[in-house]
Amino acid sequence: MSEERKKKVLQAIINHFIETAEPVGSNTILVSYQFHVSPATIRNDMMTLEEEGYIYQPHTSAGRIPTDKGYRLFVDEMADYKKARQEAIQALKTIREKYRAEKVRERLYDAVSLIARSTNCVSFATTPDNPHTFFLGMSNVLRQPEFSQNSVQASEVIEVLERGDNFINTLSTFSVDDSVRTFIGEENILPQIQSCSIIVTKYEDDGFVGHLGILGPKRMNYPYNIVLLEEIKKLLNNK
Repeated sequence: MSEERKKKVLQAIINHFIETAEPVGSNTILVSYQFHVSPATIRNDMMTLEEEGYIYQPHTSAGRIPTDKGYRLFVDEMADYKKARQEAIQALKTIREKYRAEKVRERLYDAVSLIARSTNCVSFATTPDNPHTFFLGMSNVLRQPEFSQNSVQASEVIEVLERGDNFINTLSTFSVDDSVRTFIGEENILPQIQSCSIIVTKYEDDGFVGHLGILGPKRMNYPYNIVLLEEIKKLLNNK
């Protein structure tokens, strides 16, 4: 019996069991791992591995699974640590990116919530996974006399907010930098929101960049809202 082939058969059994948690049969090993030998040869190799204590049959008519001795040989002599390192580093990179984005979204939600609760306006932010935007406080705008007494105007504003892609495209056309910018009425590009004013700034958080702002009636408290947005941005930057 080839010692090299025996190790490869054991490695195939262990790899398959790690992935599936199912006992492994000789046919699975032969087909899945492309051994260029007969089924009888694989069966004989598995019998030898079982006799030597590297695998065992958990119950009658089942395939084989590794023993502690089998795992020990795998860990000490057979595992591909170079490949495993590459996979682990890539997995960590992907998970860390998702984790960073989730944390930024959490902080943005808190920031937008504070703005909505502190004003009578809609607060919004674009998220790390642009082109997504979330809004809070739409009911604030609907309660304003300008909109509660003009259902058409109110529905136009809500429609723009619900179609976040249009709103994001509008934001991208504004010359917005780290300062807080104000766009009043007709200065807004979308006709549907020219009944409103927008106060907006750019944020940067853990490498992610987006917009943070306030949308409300032109009859808003501009100084208060501008300063509030500046302070919220400071809190967001300081985490």
